[in-house]
Formats: sequence, C-alpha cells, structure tokens
Amino acid sequence: QVRLVESGGGLVQPGGSLRLSCAASGFDFSAYVMSWHRQAPGKERELVAEIHTTGETTNYGNFVKDRFTISRDNAKNMVYLQMSSLKPDDTAVYYCRGRLPTSAIGYWGQGTQVTVSS
Repeated sequence: QVRLVESGGGLVQPGGSLRLSCAASGFDFSAYVMSWHRQAPGKERELVAEIHTTGETTNYGNFVKDRFTISRDNAKNMVYLQMSSLKPDDTAVYYCRGRLPTSAIGYWGQGTQVTVSS
C-alpha cells in the first residue's frame, strides 16, 4: 500500500521557519521524483519544489526565491522541505507527491496545513 504522510505544518509568524517532512512507503522511493506542492483557499495547486531521484537536481517555483530548500534521504524514504522567511502568502495546505521520472501521474499525500500569521 502506497503511503505519503506529511508532517511539520503549523502556525508560524511572518519571517519564521518550518521544516516539513514526508514519509513514504509502499513503493520504490529512490526511483521516484519527489515534490512538494501547495494549495491556498480559492487557488490552484502549485509546485513548490521538486527533487529528482538522486537528489542532485532540484527545481523550485518562482515564488520560492531561495527561501525554501528541498532534500531527500533515500535510505529513510523521506523528503523534506525547509522553509524560511515565511510570508502570509505562503499560507496553504502543503502536499507531498511522488512520481516516476517518465510519468506525469503520481501519488499524493493528505497534506499538512501551514499558516503564516502574526
């Protein structure tokens, strides 16, 4: 059974930091491109960051602007998103996703809420 379980969300003040984690199981994690996406109320889901199988290649949404870092640990089947300099506009549900490099179809986690507010 495929599972992606996100954790680490919560309430943080503007300018603060959070580290999201995603625990994967039920598939060959090291063969999958992993990514974080987010969806704010009334908005479409958007890509936050993506990391390829070995971790050597990463891609970020334009809005990230060097504030976030995605990483993975293939030995632990974990992917992380370190977020800093958080803004109220970063408030959203953050989702973990895994897909094969040759496929646009993937697995999704249930999401974790991040709220940036004073």
